[in-house]
Amino acid sequence: MPGRDHGVRVAGAGSGVTFVNHRRPDGLVVRWESRHHRKHLAEASGSTWWAPGARGWWIAVLFAVGSLLFAVGSLPGYANAAGASGDTLTFFVGSLFFTSAGFLTYREAVDAAPAAGNPRHRRFFVYQPRRIDWWATAVQFAGTLYFNVSTGVATQSDLAAQTAHQHIWRPDAIGSVCFLVASLLAWFEVCHGPAAWRPRSWSWWITLVNLIGSVAFGVSSVAGYIDPVTGQVRNASGANLWTLVGAVCFFAGAVLLLPERTEKASGEVIVPGEGRGFERGRAAKT
Repeated sequence: MPGRDHGVRVAGAGSGVTFVNHRRPDGLVVRWESRHHRKHLAEASGSTWWAPGARGWWIAVLFAVGSLLFAVGSLPGYANAAGASGDTLTFFVGSLFFTSAGFLTYREAVDAAPAAGNPRHRRFFVYQPRRIDWWATAVQFAGTLYFNVSTGVATQSDLAAQTAHQHIWRPDAIGSVCFLVASLLAWFEVCHGPAAWRPRSWSWWITLVNLIGSVAFGVSSVAGYIDPVTGQVRNASGANLWTLVGAVCFFAGAVLLLPERTEKASGEVIVPGEGRGFERGRAAKT
């Protein structure tokens, strides 16, 4: 975040600031944005499509692979060819890729914190509740862990109905809620409010398709409800369909992370219509 010299005005201090408008020495009012800040902490290395030395590249690739595995596992033809055990194993492996990417995204947000709130000898996990990006990435990471449990238990055969309800459907539902909350926070962070129209922004498209994907996963969870008495799935075909839709959206969002990582934006965007005045930055409440 820029310093407080030259007339900086920060709104919503301690409540999840998504942007800060400040005046440069030349009088222009420019905007610092939280997502751009953490996504471009260091100068982009490598090319857009190949940069194994960059954390942002790995985040995109891991999310893409995990999404692809979920999409493949949702296809009826694949389930018939791989069998029940092969299909459930595909979902479980995909969830591990999600968790790996989710943890890297969480650490990306932690590392973007101001030095005062991010000591040099920081712990493996930290608590930064005044940052919207910390909440978004932490909740998302928690959701991936619930998917680990759900898909891991699903690889077991001959489960009792109550066990399947408690350890497959329930963690899947909680994970879906976590993904939806995280996607809403990420969307709010990019839009600086409930909604915005920014079709020229990679981050806008990424958070949009991820939000749609999270809604689809939520619908899939409702359709995939497992009756604790009979063990029957409410609507297996509907659950697979919406899982496929969500996975495709997540795959698209993951691929778009690659050009976002190497975009040439400076991180200080001139605020249109502000001249040499100031605007109070809006803050997303967390």
